[in-house]
Amino acid sequence: MKYFGLQNQIWKNNTNSVLLLLMFPVVFFGLTWLYFFLRSMVGEQQQITLFDVNRNFLTTIPWITVGVIIWFIIAWFSHTTMINSATSSKPLERKENKRVYNLVENLCISSGMQMPKVNIIEDDSLNAFASGINTKTYAVSLSRGIINKLDDDELEAVIAHELTHIRNRDVRLLIISIIFVGIFGFVAEMLFRSLRFGRVGRDRKQGGGIIIALILALIGYLIATLFRFAISRKREYLADAGAAELTRRPRALASALRKVSADPTIEAVKRKDIAQMFIENPQVQMKEKSSFSMATLFATHPPIEKRIQLLEQY
Repeated sequence: MKYFGLQNQIWKNNTNSVLLLLMFPVVFFGLTWLYFFLRSMVGEQQQITLFDVNRNFLTTIPWITVGVIIWFIIAWFSHTTMINSATSSKPLERKENKRVYNLVENLCISSGMQMPKVNIIEDDSLNAFASGINTKTYAVSLSRGIINKLDDDELEAVIAHELTHIRNRDVRLLIISIIFVGIFGFVAEMLFRSLRFGRVGRDRKQGGGIIIALILALIGYLIATLFRFAISRKREYLADAGAAELTRRPRALASALRKVSADPTIEAVKRKDIAQMFIENPQVQMKEKSSFSMATLFATHPPIEKRIQLLEQY
């Protein structure tokens, strides 16, 4: 396993953030155009030309753009509250656990980074995650179990792993991907509810349009989800390598991951998008035990056994 350097990885993640920002409107607007095109093919009206399709599409763009921008702004500035609520994490006071604060401070000093906030999840299981989009919101969250059940070297390695996510700008990239997937998910759910509980069944034409829109929204959700999962898997390998470089003790992280794998489940975490932020998936039902298969495309984390093996060979 090779770590290609902090600045190089920051540049890559910043580039990926820009590409993701560009990819989303391309996919979203492309599926919107395809919706009007398919509607023209199944509609009862005759003589609907490509010009009509483009005109309807261009008329809709401003409304869609405004809606997406409003959603993104709200999600961007409320993500910290959303994540803390979804994980039941709360600030850990220095006087409550000086051991954790000393480990975090020493690592931040040695790496030349500003100390993030430290949060705790009141759960006896072993897990941790990093979050935030800038120095004011960066945070490392640790479960009560991982604090109590790891020795100093192991806990330091886990904290270094999460700090590497922050240094690499992984957390910002992941927040962007979660927001984008959330938009597709919201649109699909809204259309499904309209189809199931609304009165569109009495209007055959309107019902057909909603079905087309729902199918396209699900396609967009699938594309965005696959991209999000790929980001999540790759970033874990890079954070493992960064932690090994920072602490000079890769086997300490391997030992910590082995203990985490035995009990990573955090009861408070119900959302799949939030689950991918942890060092190991905290939703036990989502853990993949099989080798390569189609299911691995939807895995939020790489196999922890492989991560341990790579660290032991570092």
